[in-house]
Amino acid sequence: MAEKYGLLIDYTWCTGCHSCEMACKVEHGWQAGEANGIQLFEDGPRLMPNGKYEYNYLPVMTSLCDLCADRTAMGKLPTCVHHCQSACMKYGTVDELAEKAKEMPRTWIYVPEQ
Repeated sequence: MAEKYGLLIDYTWCTGCHSCEMACKVEHGWQAGEANGIQLFEDGPRLMPNGKYEYNYLPVMTSLCDLCADRTAMGKLPTCVHHCQSACMKYGTVDELAEKAKEMPRTWIYVPEQ
């Protein structure tokens, strides 16, 4: 059985720059307003019980994300990972990503349907 690959998103460090969205659009030739393989959502601001505000940016893959199959077949990173300015996105096998996630409390792993 082939290893499954995915993305690890550490949204603690996402700055909301939208580079991942733009890179995806350019890579796949999608126009502004069209569907995309990744969508950035804003969560907050909200006042937390400790008196601090929380404001998160959450990059979420859509069903159009194929982990840039053409790029990864050539040994390159998916374009969203390559262009992520805060380096909050990692690409690898699900097992590798799960190990990394153990030390990162604010992460999630995306694995596309196969």
